[in-house]
Amino acid sequence: MNIDDARHLQALIRTIPDFPSPGIQFRDVMPLLADAHGFARALEALAEDIAPHSIDLVAAIEARGFLLGGAIAQRLGCGLLPVRKPGKLPGPNHGIDYALEYGSDRLEMQVGAVKPGARVLVIDDLIATGGTALACGELIARAGGHVAGFRFLIDLPDLGGAARLAARGWDTRSLLRY
Repeated sequence: MNIDDARHLQALIRTIPDFPSPGIQFRDVMPLLADAHGFARALEALAEDIAPHSIDLVAAIEARGFLLGGAIAQRLGCGLLPVRKPGKLPGPNHGIDYALEYGSDRLEMQVGAVKPGARVLVIDDLIATGGTALACGELIARAGGHVAGFRFLIDLPDLGGAARLAARGWDTRSLLRY
């Protein structure tokens, strides 16, 4: 992605101070998604270094990852794997508990959704400390899948999440950094 495209995308992302709690600078991607050109360019950039049909599944992390994952999966000619919070998926599910800065959470995916050896690209809107992304990668690996990489619209590098993913040997790329 060239610098002009990056500036255009960055201009479409709002910063909302003190949301959801004091001291947090929330990066709101909704204006970018509402801009047809910006949304299309972001999708192109997220998928530009991945050959069509080289990925079996795009794992989209709830909830904003869903807004990107389906479109990326369609562009890459592969399936979509929703990775959700507990109690949202029917049938038997694989799950993983993980630590957050202020407690813990859990991610789940349906049993059988990832075939052994499946190449899975993980998509989300933002990476901060990396807890959710690491949990998603581990969940895919436990199901027998191969994590082919991670793609994010935004990286907050000071929080170290992308570095944590890279330390696991996972290819991690983001369009913008704050």
